[in-house]
Amino acid sequence: MENYSFRNDYSEGAHPKILEALIKTNLIQNDGYSEDSYCNEAIQIIRNKIQNQEADIHFVSGGTQANLIIISSALKSYESVIAASTAHIVVHETGAIEATGHKINLIETYNGKLRPEDIKTVIDLHTDEHMVKPRLVFISNTTEVGSIYSKKELNELSSFCKHNGLLLYLDGARLGSALASEFNDISLAELSNLVDVFYIGGTKNGALLGEAIVINNKQLKENFRFHLKQKGALLAKGRIFGIQFSELLRTDLFLELGKHANLMALKMANAIEKAGYSFLTQPVSNQIFPILPNTVIEKLSQKYGFYIWSKISETHSVIRLVTSWASKEDKIDKFIIYLEQNSYN
Repeated sequence: MENYSFRNDYSEGAHPKILEALIKTNLIQNDGYSEDSYCNEAIQIIRNKIQNQEADIHFVSGGTQANLIIISSALKSYESVIAASTAHIVVHETGAIEATGHKINLIETYNGKLRPEDIKTVIDLHTDEHMVKPRLVFISNTTEVGSIYSKKELNELSSFCKHNGLLLYLDGARLGSALASEFNDISLAELSNLVDVFYIGGTKNGALLGEAIVINNKQLKENFRFHLKQKGALLAKGRIFGIQFSELLRTDLFLELGKHANLMALKMANAIEKAGYSFLTQPVSNQIFPILPNTVIEKLSQKYGFYIWSKISETHSVIRLVTSWASKEDKIDKFIIYLEQNSYN
């Protein structure tokens, strides 16, 4: 029987401080559709954090909703998205982007990250009106395979996109984990300054639900609320988003939760490495991808929930282990002991 799940970072509800704030404000009347005092407060907090008072901030319920609304609103009908083959919009969004009428130009990458030279190959291939016109570059931080972008990498991407007339969009579903990583060297404000639009993920970092979209590029701001309404994202009780993001970002709670998730994952990673196993990508965030014998995976699956990511050979596969803001260290310790008891190469 499964004892504990490492399938994702949203199996738990919400951080107690968020629940307390929701209860405290529950019976106070306010305006709807994210035009309430709580959302206004959260918007100001975010603008202060990113050091940009001109940014437009909008709230939506989830990452897929954010992705499809941002991308479809930013592109003309004949324009396309450039993304890594492992990107969330490619693999885990049921063709949501394609359903809006936009092609995704795929780039194969071993670590989930895009480089200017990768993007250039797509641009060079699309030369005339008989093809789609690449217009937006989609990246994630953390990526879907747990890696993070350095300041140097983001600077290079940003410069390349500006030089080539491309929009740069960052999916921040796990931005808390990325910014709190001990391997990270970029601040939220610096990151915001390098992209046209991004979102701060709450769902996977302590909120009940919700993502905060940050639009820096003036060209993308106009009539954005019309896109939100048309796609069913303009919630009458938008106050829920404002209350949560104020709690997450008023202090360092957002980063503290990301740091805890990372520490729990890295503790597991160190034990897995000590047992003699390697990884698909270097463990730096709350998602780790160990390569294990199928026999060991079978044993682990009897007590723990996780996803088998990919097959490496007839005898070995990659699994994904994800920790969260609420992962209990004693559960991590028990996993390590069980792994040690059932490990062999």
